[in-house]
Amino acid sequence: MAITGDGTAEGALPLPSNVVADRTPVQPTAMAAEPGTAVIGYRGPTACAAAGITYRQLDYWARTGLVEPSVRPAYGSGTQRLYSFRDVVVLKIVKRLLDTGVSLQNIRTAVQHLRSRELADLTRMTLMSDGATVYECTSPDQVVDLLQGGQGVFGIAIGVVWRDVESALSQLHGERVDTGETLVGQNPHDELARRRNRAG
Repeated sequence: MAITGDGTAEGALPLPSNVVADRTPVQPTAMAAEPGTAVIGYRGPTACAAAGITYRQLDYWARTGLVEPSVRPAYGSGTQRLYSFRDVVVLKIVKRLLDTGVSLQNIRTAVQHLRSRELADLTRMTLMSDGATVYECTSPDQVVDLLQGGQGVFGIAIGVVWRDVESALSQLHGERVDTGETLVGQNPHDELARRRNRAG
């Protein structure tokens, strides 16, 4: 399936207009918590560290609507954006697409498509691109077909990105949305986190 945008890639022919094969409507971006579980959010610096981006990129992408925080947006001065795990995965994918020269318009379309997919679908998905068009592949056969057609140049296995982000966030601070409690991935007895929770 091709995911393309309205713009033109630099030095390339015009791209088709907003082609998304399955026409699935974009779903709300906030992740619903399972009953009895807390929603965890990640502040900007944590999201940056896990996604491998700068705070300037994070801020720009939020302000332009490319990747907005789905747990809590910033409401003026002094409020902290909170990003969900899924948001951080998308941030890392955007970074990889930008690094490989995919146009911003195509990245926007790819982000909308990723937001429309169920979480379980993402781990089985590979994004392939020839630099001008982004393709979704959900099976090894689709990847092979794309490569044999001479169209695919690089791929991003979402499951691998997912595990990378999971590993990075396990070492960083998260925040329970319901209580504001600071959580530390692998070390819940972290002294700094305990002090923050007592002071809060």
